[in-house]
Amino acid sequence: MTMATGQPDTGDLVRRYLRYLSDERRYSPATVESYQRDILQFVKFVEAAKVKNCCQADTLHVRNFAGSRRRRGISARSLQRCLSALKGFYSYLQREQFIANNPVADVSAPGAKKTLPEVLDVDEVNRLLSQTPQGPLEVRDHAMMELMYSSGLRLVELVNLNAADLDLSQRQVRVLGKGNKVRYLPVGQAACSSLEQWLQERASWVAESEAAVFISKRGNRLSTRAVQQRVARLARKHGLDKHVHPHMLRHSFASHLLESSGDLRAVQEMLGHADISTTQIYTHLDFQHLAQVYDRTHPRARKSSTRKGSGPGEK
Repeated sequence: MTMATGQPDTGDLVRRYLRYLSDERRYSPATVESYQRDILQFVKFVEAAKVKNCCQADTLHVRNFAGSRRRRGISARSLQRCLSALKGFYSYLQREQFIANNPVADVSAPGAKKTLPEVLDVDEVNRLLSQTPQGPLEVRDHAMMELMYSSGLRLVELVNLNAADLDLSQRQVRVLGKGNKVRYLPVGQAACSSLEQWLQERASWVAESEAAVFISKRGNRLSTRAVQQRVARLARKHGLDKHVHPHMLRHSFASHLLESSGDLRAVQEMLGHADISTTQIYTHLDFQHLAQVYDRTHPRARKSSTRKGSGPGEK
């Protein structure tokens, strides 16, 4: 994989790739920053091995890098993410004809233990959403939570939502998801009522030309961090003894919808998952719930702690 004469240096190639992710693939700034961090760690590693340009790195360099990261204590999941970032970077270089082969193609990280997403049960959701909002801020926060649970929005999709995306007469919301893909989602009656109440309050706060649905008291679009803080605050106020975050409402939406309908494809469409295998994790959540009910209630689910006396011929 020797680089051609006049080929851009490593820094320029990395910048080109990050611009591609941001401008063409429409990745979020946080995702682009994560890719940049992983790629630059590899660049630093191969430069220490006297590799002058990233195009000269080979599969052995990638394997050695992965091994060094594991020895430093990086988790299997983090290493998988890092190798995925590198694979995407080198796929880009291959497509742009800077290299002939992708050195990451045959390198895989050790399997990471899959953890199931934490969800609220129906009673906890009702405790969170059945309260009457006190003041304009809580009216806004209540509308945000109702919409996330009603329609399964990601946090970034919620904060990027504009007033023109809402069609409450049709009980529908237009969402711009990952990869710049648009999907139209139904909005439940409870969420519609909360949004109508919030839009009345919003009119007295909104700054000139601000399109965002959810704004701060200063009239500007809310940040993701502000939404996280407000959701956690309301959950504490309403007595939930766990850390509630926006994505937990999305997880709860998916789990409860799948439990009620059993329609995995429909849940996939509503969540905006490109691959149904991503959605299938919620089938594990559903089974886990059923298994817990079974263990608690079935008379022969568990062995009795004490055996009854055995007859003479029993073993």
